[in-house]
Amino acid sequence: MRMHEDAGATPGPGLVADPADPATRESARSFGAAASVYHRARPGYPADAIAWLIGDATRVLDLGAGTGKLTEALVALDREVIAVDPVEEMLDELETAVPGVPRILGTAEDIPLGDGAVDAVVAGQAWHWFIPSRAIPEIARVLRPGGVLGLAWNSRDIRADWLRQAGEIMHERRDASTTFETYVAVGPPFGAIEEYTVEWVERMSRRRFLDLVRSRSYYITASGAEQDATRAALETLLETHPDLAGADELEVPYVTHCYRTRLPG
Repeated sequence: MRMHEDAGATPGPGLVADPADPATRESARSFGAAASVYHRARPGYPADAIAWLIGDATRVLDLGAGTGKLTEALVALDREVIAVDPVEEMLDELETAVPGVPRILGTAEDIPLGDGAVDAVVAGQAWHWFIPSRAIPEIARVLRPGGVLGLAWNSRDIRADWLRQAGEIMHERRDASTTFETYVAVGPPFGAIEEYTVEWVERMSRRRFLDLVRSRSYYITASGAEQDATRAALETLLETHPDLAGADELEVPYVTHCYRTRLPG
């Protein structure tokens, strides 16, 4: 994911320098049009990763909740969850996936909750949309003393050669979860960062994998010709790569990167 310059680090190649930039906001809005595909295709989160992320928190804010992939994992752990996202279409999809979870339109910079309202704030695949200089104090405001801020990213494990090649076709940017030292630098009033990683495998059909590609911002905002070329190249890869020959179902390896930090008690 991507880093905002206010957090005190220099963005690396391919990272967004300013989430408030109009081009970045347009990219964010593009997900609304593909909310259904996004939810259907994107992977969930392994339970042990999310259990570590929130610890003993019982009331959790899923910030930038999207269509509810992380919300589902939190509900499965029997937590009380509030979902906040700035895209109405995403929250509509979340209501279908996780009915009954309170859904609120809002942003990380203006969270529509009272002071000390939750035990934990979590963000899955969403930190890059936040402006840290404004979001960090706002997150601290809605957390109780000793509360947890947890950040999680799913990354496809490109040690698998076919996934590496697929990433090149998809023009994938470097995942900033690999640049922990400069990216997840939350800072005051939060304490030290802890890190936890889980490796796992998601089984999916070829069609779902192609839907996964269709849910990505690069694909959504590309021209029709660029979309056709990307899809054709991926279909060729899936048909011809020796690791996939004859496979009706793909085994897609993932790494879930988790980071958490606490407010003083």
